[in-house]
Formats: sequence, C-alpha cells, structure tokens
Amino acid sequence: MRARTRTARKTVVLAAVAALGAGLLAGCAEDSGDDSSNEGSGNADGKITLTVGTFGVFGYKQAGLYDEYMKANPDINIKENVTTRTDVYWPKTLTRLQAGAGTDDIQAIEVGNVTEAVQTQADKFVDLGKEVDKSQWLDWKNAQATTKDGKLIGLGTDIGPMAVCYRKDLFEKAGLETDRAKLAELWKGDWSKYVDLGKDYMKKAPKGTKFVDSASSVYNAALGGATERYYDKDGNVVWDKSKGVKDAWDVAMDVATSDMSAKLKQFDKPWDQGYANGTFATVACPAWMIGYIQEKSGDSGKGKWDVAAAPTAANWGGSFIGVPTASKHQKEAIALAKWLTAPEQQAKVFAKQASFPSAPSAYSSLQPSAETTAYFSDAPIAQIFSDSAKTIPTQYLGTKDQPIGTSITDVGVLQVEQKGKSPEEGWDAATKEIKDVLGQ
Repeated sequence: MRARTRTARKTVVLAAVAALGAGLLAGCAEDSGDDSSNEGSGNADGKITLTVGTFGVFGYKQAGLYDEYMKANPDINIKENVTTRTDVYWPKTLTRLQAGAGTDDIQAIEVGNVTEAVQTQADKFVDLGKEVDKSQWLDWKNAQATTKDGKLIGLGTDIGPMAVCYRKDLFEKAGLETDRAKLAELWKGDWSKYVDLGKDYMKKAPKGTKFVDSASSVYNAALGGATERYYDKDGNVVWDKSKGVKDAWDVAMDVATSDMSAKLKQFDKPWDQGYANGTFATVACPAWMIGYIQEKSGDSGKGKWDVAAAPTAANWGGSFIGVPTASKHQKEAIALAKWLTAPEQQAKVFAKQASFPSAPSAYSSLQPSAETTAYFSDAPIAQIFSDSAKTIPTQYLGTKDQPIGTSITDVGVLQVEQKGKSPEEGWDAATKEIKDVLGQ
C-alpha cells in the first residue's frame, strides 16, 4: 500500500452490483497484540496450526466458524492475528510478503489495497482460481483480485453497501424525526441534506453529544457513491481533479468547520469510547459497521440504534483473503480459505454481524440474528443494504487508493477538524502527503 510508481496502468473496474435480490471492510477490533508469524506452526500434539491475519472484525471468530471448522477437522488448530488499523496492517503485510517470510497462512486484503496486491505482489500469493468455482462470487469482486493473466490472488469476503446508523433516542431528545423511512426521505439524494439535518440536531443536541462521529466518516460515505475517485478508468492518478473527491471534500469540510462533529479519528480508542458513551448520534454505516457498533456500543446501546437508507447508494470497504506462497501449510490454508468464503459461511457471518456477502447465492436467505435485529430497533437491515447494493456505481481502483484516501482523511480532514486549520490548509497538507506517497 505505500510507495508507488507513476506509470499509468489499467485498474480493476468495480462494476455496479446489480445481482439477484441483494447484495466487512470489516470494521476493526482491538489489536490482539500478537505480531507473530506462522513460523513454528506445528503443535506438539501433531495438530497443524493455521494462522489467519486480519485487520479487524471479519466475523469468523464471532460467528463461531473457527470452532466449527476445528471440530470438523480435528487435526487443525486456527489462530487469528488481528491488527487494529488497515494502514498499519498492510505495510506490515507488504514487508513480510516481499521478504518471503513471516506472513500468516491466510492474509486478509482490503479492497483499497487489492489493486496494489494484484499488480505488485501476485507472485507472492497462491492462484486460488485453480482451486474454486469462481462463479460463486460476484463477477466484479473476482475481477478486483484477478491479474491480467488470470491469476486469482484472493477470495471475496464481504462488500460494503451503505446506510446511516443513528441513535433514535438522541434524535428524539433533539426534537428530530426518528422514523427511518421519513429520515431517508429527508436526506435522499445528497449528503449535504444529511449535514443540514446535523445543523438542526445541534440546535437542541442532548448535552455532551454531537451529530456525527467525524468529518472523515462523511467524506468516505460521500466518496463511496462516486464513479471517479483517485484514479480514472485508464489507471491515471486523478485525485486532484476528481469531481467525486471535490464533492466529498466539500461536504466533509461543512462538517469539519461546524460544531456537529465529535472530531474523532475512526478506529482509534476514543472513537470506540464514543460508541460506548453515546457521544455521537449518527455514523455513516456500511454493512460491516453493524457488527462494530454492536461490539463497541455494548449492552447500553441495544434498542437505541436504528438504520436508515443512505442519501446515495455507495460502497465503502470489502475484503478478500489470500494464501501467501510463503505459507508452510498451503494445502490446509487453501481448504480453510475456501470454506470461510463459501456462501454458507458468508451467510453465517451476516447473521452474526451483517457483513454483506460477496456470494450472490447467499442473498435470498440472508437473515440477521434476532440479537442484531433487536439491537437495531427491528430495522430491515438485509433489505436496506440489498437496495443499496443493487445500485452501487461503477468505480475505478488504483494501486494507491488506500494511502491516498488515508492522506486526505487522516491528514487533510483532521488538520481542519482537530487543529483548526482552514480547508485550504487542510487540502495543502493532504496534497503534500499524497505527493510523498506517489513519489512525486
């Protein structure tokens, strides 16, 4: 994900999800603190230990999939190594891939990194296209992880259709509409309408609360509905000329320069505490965020959260899992990767935490758990995310999508939101960071 070439190369096209009835960046969990590799992965009792490297709550552990697999395969032990932030996880993974040692037996790949993995690290991954029936995944999902010569380096986990999650109890105290369908109509078609509602919220905001967690959240959600982001369809870097980026930046600056943001950096501990303490009333909510909210808000949030359709259809996140060639247990790792991403298992993860499957055959039977449904005020979660997924626009990804985006949110937006810089100064700071990332 870090250093880069300027050479224009054809990027992978994200086709619109227009599949059948319905459509985890996975969110992020606490870092396990385990930075170990798969070395020494044989146990004294003769079992093979397979390590799975992820950057957050993929749901496999939470849905009991590891236990289920180990019960069916008593010679296998599974250990998950979790890194909190993707911008920490991916550079660490790249270093290990390039060294040919220290990788986990299975490595997660976030959608913002997959083009770089395809174009620069394909020889470090097993070709899984020879091991699976590729038709079980969405075509555009496979295309993201496929090299020009047809090598499939990762199997699709989830996609990230967008909604808005909100605290209906805080909305009620602020004198706002709480009905999810009426709210969706209020902000339909434009994230600026959502921001306008935030201004209304702040007029009677419950003490100690803000409308939204961060301006970066709004930026990512707005950008997720744009066709052109940081690269054009021919692989040229266009972030500084992109209408999608400009529009998303403008709406984020409207938030950052107001009093409606809690000014939190997403996936840091204070953000988690903000969920637990109920300090913000809304968050841009791709499907994988559902599980994150349940985990971080805890019992105190049950029945207070609700879900409404987003202003525009958008995709934020989605991931893959691949098997590095450095794995000492390739055969066993391939079998586990295939099983974890099979439609049946994707449906189980959705039932636990609403991570939306990339396997269309799972869609007709998707049911969130009774616990999740109750937590989110009986919202029709599957339908809301399905409707969004059907109209996600075509998008183009490049090799440095994630670091460019991180430069804008974690440098540019935060300069304005947390340090009081002007939007112009924030943009200049992001520009400098991006040029460093691109080696310009």
